[in-house]
Amino acid sequence: MDILLQIIIPLVLLILGYLSGSYLEKRHYQSIRERERKMLHVPLVTFGAKQTLPKAHEAQLFVGTVVISIDYFKKISAMLRNLVGGRIKVYESLLDRGRREALLRMKEDAMAWGATQVLNVRLETATIGGRSGGSTDPGSVEVIAYGTGIR
Repeated sequence: MDILLQIIIPLVLLILGYLSGSYLEKRHYQSIRERERKMLHVPLVTFGAKQTLPKAHEAQLFVGTVVISIDYFKKISAMLRNLVGGRIKVYESLLDRGRREALLRMKEDAMAWGATQVLNVRLETATIGGRSGGSTDPGSVEVIAYGTGIR
């Protein structure tokens, strides 16, 4: 009976983690898509070193940051994928959500200030936590988007 409970409890927790993680991820993607539609009119532009910048009356630095954690199901799935190699799609979706959310937060702040566009946008990422057994796997990822808003 004890052995059965030791198997059933982790299995139930794994299934709950998968279901709740999938639900929350779908909800977050839906929120991102809705907010991206509202922000389409604010362009994000990156200029080269020899290009002339547009004229602006005012400029200000804007930053959007987000930290997104990975659920246990995805962590276990990624660990299994590491055994055989190849693309780790669960981490790709984690980074995609992080990049899109950070850009949206930066754009929303710039729009609230009255920016007409955001110039020289850059993205930075960092992993946080997740040290186990001598190897580092991301427990969560931080994404920072920054750029200069002009009006």
